[in-house]
Amino acid sequence: MTTEPPNTTFDLLTRIAGDPQMFEVFSERETVDAWLRTEVALASAQAELGIIPRDVSAAISRVASVDVLDLPRLWREAQVVGYPILPLVRQLDALLPEAYRGNVHLGATTQDVMDTGLVLQLARASDELARLLEQLCDELEQKALEHVGSIMPGRTHAMHAVPTTFGAKLAVYLSEFARHHARARAARAEVATLSLYGAGGTSAAYGPHAARLRRLVAHELALRVDDVPWHVSRGRLAEWAQTWVLTIGSAARLAREIIDLSRNEISEVAERDGHHRGASSTMPQKRNPITSEALVGNSIVAGALSAAIARIMEPGHERAAGEWQAEWFLLPHIATLAASSLKGAIDIVCGMRVDTANMRANLGLDEGLIMAEAYMIGLAAPLGRERAHDVVYEAVGIARTERIPLFSALERTVPPAQLGALRALEPAAYVGEAERIVDAAVETWRAAREEVAANV
Repeated sequence: MTTEPPNTTFDLLTRIAGDPQMFEVFSERETVDAWLRTEVALASAQAELGIIPRDVSAAISRVASVDVLDLPRLWREAQVVGYPILPLVRQLDALLPEAYRGNVHLGATTQDVMDTGLVLQLARASDELARLLEQLCDELEQKALEHVGSIMPGRTHAMHAVPTTFGAKLAVYLSEFARHHARARAARAEVATLSLYGAGGTSAAYGPHAARLRRLVAHELALRVDDVPWHVSRGRLAEWAQTWVLTIGSAARLAREIIDLSRNEISEVAERDGHHRGASSTMPQKRNPITSEALVGNSIVAGALSAAIARIMEPGHERAAGEWQAEWFLLPHIATLAASSLKGAIDIVCGMRVDTANMRANLGLDEGLIMAEAYMIGLAAPLGRERAHDVVYEAVGIARTERIPLFSALERTVPPAQLGALRALEPAAYVGEAERIVDAAVETWRAAREEVAANV
């Protein structure tokens, strides 16, 4: 038995961790439909301007359906032409009554239709991604407030540094994703721009009403208008792509945090539990951070794709010669990876198990050396900052060598009178602006949400 080979490579990463809604946005059907919508809008605008009869425009609208197209034939012929619009137009034209033929795609060039179809898809993808990003920020806000006072070790270079709170840690993520949200809104507004400039960008074939025609088509498709052609000026697309690559990277950073904090030696945070979730085929005790791992994988792939985004900026003269084709792969895949990463991040934040008892217990590891800076600052007044640093540094060496608490070692190197209030100093009293960090991040995000709501 013989079967036709699949027209796509099986993608295990997105098959396991992908987003069905984003698959649909960039599906074969939706891609062709976006081109058809562009052709219909063009015909409608040309009828409005008296360029083609209104009944011809209505007929084009009636036949412009994916359901009546011969898609296998479309792709066979596209392989010959190199692009799908010529065979698409030929099929549409053949579906019209004979008297109406010759009016489809009048004045347009292939890239006009494909670019406009693409930005329709990118706008739709942006809306879905923005929804996921808003949900993620909402969840981070809730968790940050919930853990505003959850004391834990702050770590630099993967080692204990000073005390912090889990709420403050999450607030940094909230602020980071809120900035991505602002960038994504701007990128969405910019990328949703009509392309309708004709063969060489001069709109000569559209005639004297070209500017008016663009505005009518843009209004029909809910797109922006720019009277300067962008066939080879791909900054809008590159900005859109890089915005979501950055977001994918932040999701991977969150995932890496969970991977590290869920290690047996730390056990402060873990992904949600579930029967066989993260299970090993041979080690029954395992609960692997599978969602976090997928997000790291997404970021690695997105980073590789990001390197190619700079290349789409290179087309020469008035039409690309290969750079454009790279976009056909890059942009849908970046959108798919972004949706997967945001859904995964939401799942992590919503379901994560936070062990505040272990967080507090871990503060006492390494003989309480996490309070070294606090003691140094406390001794700076009587001793001076440099002398205080040296005294505490010496005490740290004693604590490590003899495995005794840092304060006990400090008592050997500092006169009792100078230790003063340091005797009662606890990690919870040395978290600085941790609470204010949470408040600031929450305030910023709530203001952003209000602005979005006001502009809907």
